[in-house]
Amino acid sequence: MSGGLAHWYPAYVGLGSNLGRPVRQLESALDRLASLQSTRLVARSAFYRSAPFGGIEQPDFVNAVAALLTQLGPPDLLEALLAIEQQHGRTRDGAHWGPRTLDLDLLAHGSSRLEGPDLTLPHPGIAERNFVLLPLQEVAPELVLPGLGRIACLPVNRQQPRISRID
Repeated sequence: MSGGLAHWYPAYVGLGSNLGRPVRQLESALDRLASLQSTRLVARSAFYRSAPFGGIEQPDFVNAVAALLTQLGPPDLLEALLAIEQQHGRTRDGAHWGPRTLDLDLLAHGSSRLEGPDLTLPHPGIAERNFVLLPLQEVAPELVLPGLGRIACLPVNRQQPRISRID
């Protein structure tokens, strides 16, 4: 912070759940995102039902994307997202692509480009995963991501499992 002026950054969070009343899990997570310190929830997508990704037998997921304005840097925002997951009963036991009560992924944070063991920005799966791409196109079609281009111009992956909007 310089001279008392704080910088606000746009950030986008992917939400997913397929255990413990998934719609309720996402509604609760959105409420938590809206109450984060130095952060404002400015938009949210509709909810989408999607088949599980990764081949493990499990219930369908409910997914969405939240658009935030935040003064938190990427590591602090990621830490807050992980805390919200834990509050919703998420345990990270090493099982990749398994069922979960809540999954929050930091998709993008301003123009940040990071590549590390705990956080890569923009999220590397945005263009390949319709359950992320479609809700992100809904809330931020004009968003331009480094290395990907304008979100509205990214094609839907026809090889992906089915996805449908929940009305």
